[in-house]
Amino acid sequence: MHPKLLPLSVFFLAFLFLGVSASPPSFAAAPQAQPRLGMNLNGPADWNTELPFVDVFRLSRAWVSQKQGVGWGKGPPLALDERGWVTRLEPDCWSETPLCTVEAGHYPSGRYTVLYDGEGRLEFAHAARVVSREPGRMEIEVDASKGGFFLQLRETNPANYVRNIRVIMPGFENSYRDNPFHPVFQQRWQGVACLRFMDWMHTNGSQLKRWSDRPAPDDATFTDKGVALEVMIDLANRLDADPWFCIPHLADDDFVRRFAELVQQRLEPERNVYVEYSNEVWNGMFEQSRWAGQQGQKLGFADKPWEAAWRYTAYRSVQIFAVWEQVFGGTQRLVRVLPSQGANPYVSERVVEFQDAYRHADALAIAPYITCNVPLQGKGLTTAQVEKWSVDQALDHMEQTSLPQSIGWIQGQKKVADKYGLKLVAYEGGQHMVGVGGGENNETVTKLFHAANRHPRMGEIYRQYYAGWTAAGGDLFCYFSSVGSWSKWGSWGVLQFYDDDPLQSPKFLATMRWARQCGQKVKWSGD
Repeated sequence: MHPKLLPLSVFFLAFLFLGVSASPPSFAAAPQAQPRLGMNLNGPADWNTELPFVDVFRLSRAWVSQKQGVGWGKGPPLALDERGWVTRLEPDCWSETPLCTVEAGHYPSGRYTVLYDGEGRLEFAHAARVVSREPGRMEIEVDASKGGFFLQLRETNPANYVRNIRVIMPGFENSYRDNPFHPVFQQRWQGVACLRFMDWMHTNGSQLKRWSDRPAPDDATFTDKGVALEVMIDLANRLDADPWFCIPHLADDDFVRRFAELVQQRLEPERNVYVEYSNEVWNGMFEQSRWAGQQGQKLGFADKPWEAAWRYTAYRSVQIFAVWEQVFGGTQRLVRVLPSQGANPYVSERVVEFQDAYRHADALAIAPYITCNVPLQGKGLTTAQVEKWSVDQALDHMEQTSLPQSIGWIQGQKKVADKYGLKLVAYEGGQHMVGVGGGENNETVTKLFHAANRHPRMGEIYRQYYAGWTAAGGDLFCYFSSVGSWSKWGSWGVLQFYDDDPLQSPKFLATMRWARQCGQKVKWSGD
């Protein structure tokens, strides 16, 4: 699910305050816009359909503890080392984890190589069977048409426990150490200007506080704390793309400094860095928003929690920017981002003006989705109405109502950005056709929205959308999101599966053609 619902109080303010405050001080002129495409990468999970890594164990689920004779997942608490490897097993117990839980065979079948350190016994179940084994190395045959498969740790020696498990896709045993990324993944996003790592970092609700809490390259899996920073920097370097990092909302100053130092040491000097405090701290449905509201109230920024969260966003962002500036020796390679609610210029002004935060920032970031949120009940559109629509009627609504609304938001936010001398960037964007407030459970509406996302007219709507962004003076636009299967929770992926034919996706083609128009050397555009 990619939730975008707003607390009622914030939604109400969106209608009360659409202007900008009067009599501002003098501001620097806004920089000239350079519109270009960035991409939000889909998050690490065993059901991830983008398949970014050739070692599929990188996206394994947390270990499931099992015990003979009891229910599934009812085994005793597992003894884990600091990287998440099982150090011992109780009698009649084992642990297991699902891999590649991708529907309809959309991951590679064939001979996988399994490598590990330590002493123990691994077994496989469901879509995988063991073909050969020797200490530290196995081969398994995988039939993706049968769904995902399970890796089971049946025995491990506590004095030399099984660790550093790798499950390598066919054809990559000799290259995975030098390049951990799947070539289809790399080629698809070659030429994008920026990679936003919000989901790769598990930003929403992150519990990372200290540097010692961070994910490391040798963690058992990246689905627990997120992808290691070293891996994100490596990808940005390989793709010649600027990274966009979302600093965890609980992170202390030492975490921020060490994070910035590692980026400064490893990122190619030609690359700039987008720095943002968490994600959507204005959005009250997220844990980080509620926490920021509490902190803002403690500091006396506002009585109302949402207003306190807006101001705390500015306050903490400036502190984080200062650390990055110290580490990088200035601001030349930094894009310091102040985020806000796309539909509400009032919120944007409250964020950027608080304690003159705009003077320490480079960009105002919004998510100007083409929105069609349909609840079960309400005064506007409901599922009872929308379920009677044809695909053309749904697309008519998107083109005639939702699209002009989105472009209007962009134009209004550009006025705020110009007023405070900031670039206007999109941290997310794209279509937003989804059932909400119980509407997500209407299968007819879900199927309708999926069909609309596949329709050629969606490509034309996207063409107009990107043209509107360019005409309004928008700068970087980070699409949400890369590759992900569609469900009742939304159709966020510009493609659904790693092996989709991009020429059959109007959303993908329109997005890549716009990037080409912006001068980017993207591939798979169909040109």
